[in-house]
Amino acid sequence: MIYGAALALAVGLGLPIAVIGAGLAQGRAAAAAMEGISRQPDAAGDIRFALILSLSLIESLVIYALLIFFMLYGKLPAVMEVVQAVGGN
Repeated sequence: MIYGAALALAVGLGLPIAVIGAGLAQGRAAAAAMEGISRQPDAAGDIRFALILSLSLIESLVIYALLIFFMLYGKLPAVMEVVQAVGGN
């Protein structure tokens, strides 16, 4: 029973935490890139390339989290199985 509860908690909170973290990281990366471009306009091309590369790596981590979410979601027991195991009708 504890396994099912822990799995449900991981499925319910894992993806939102990953998405929030990625959103914050992407915002900070974009802000730092804009600040760098404003300080050195000549290096805009290099900064833009580094920004796009880092944003794609951050987004790939969220895609991995989504994959893990779907894998764990498939392992969750059905609601009726849990109700019957607890002792309901």
